[in-house]
Amino acid sequence: MNIRKLTLSSLFIALGTLLGHLIVIPIGVSRCFPLQHTINVLSAVILGPIYAVSNAFIISLLRNIMGTGSLLAFPGSMIGALLAGILYSKFKKQELACIGEVIGTGIIGGLLAFPIAKYFMGSSATAFFFLIPFLVSTLGGSLIAFVILKNSSFIEIIKRSWSNV
Repeated sequence: MNIRKLTLSSLFIALGTLLGHLIVIPIGVSRCFPLQHTINVLSAVILGPIYAVSNAFIISLLRNIMGTGSLLAFPGSMIGALLAGILYSKFKKQELACIGEVIGTGIIGGLLAFPIAKYFMGSSATAFFFLIPFLVSTLGGSLIAFVILKNSSFIEIIKRSWSNV
């Protein structure tokens, strides 16, 4: 295991769990957290797909334990993080990581939220009900991540801190 990646992963998990509540979009049984998607993209680009998915899972789990999340956080955040990580790993383009997060969370995760909401949460929402809130949330969060990643000083700080350890 890479101690640097674990440390940065822990930082992302802490930020996602604690600061993710700054912007919340409540829609029915869903609570959308745009900063979760920012962390998904940053994790995917900086740490890779395995860490990105792990971070998304742990943040979702912690939010559910604390009573501030919902079961819908799992499919949305994890699929988005996975697709962002895979696309970035394959093509090394930050834009594709953001697009992967939007498609994975906004479309695939939005559609997978329907059976979870119906069978585990008793929601009567239709299959496409979650697409718009998930897309709004992930578009906002992915845009924030894109701005951060395009700011070369952020990446340089990470690289410098890793090389000094």
